[in-house]
Amino acid sequence: MSGTETTREADLPDLLAAVGALRRLADQIEDAAVERAIRSNWSWSQVAEALGVTRQAVHKKHAKRLFAAGVVLRRR
Repeated sequence: MSGTETTREADLPDLLAAVGALRRLADQIEDAAVERAIRSNWSWSQVAEALGVTRQAVHKKHAKRLFAAGVVLRRR
């Protein structure tokens, strides 16, 4: 697909479904990578810098899930 001009209207549901699938896959990859980093004793700041977000954002998004998974979370 070279551009939006070549996208037929009939293709839009499949195109949008693909975008949703890619977002879910990206979230799964991020979850696994963050868990691996935290288990490897990376700080929240290191993880945040690697992801290009703030420490607070990465902590808010992942801390509860990691704690529930039994991951020992570091304090600052």
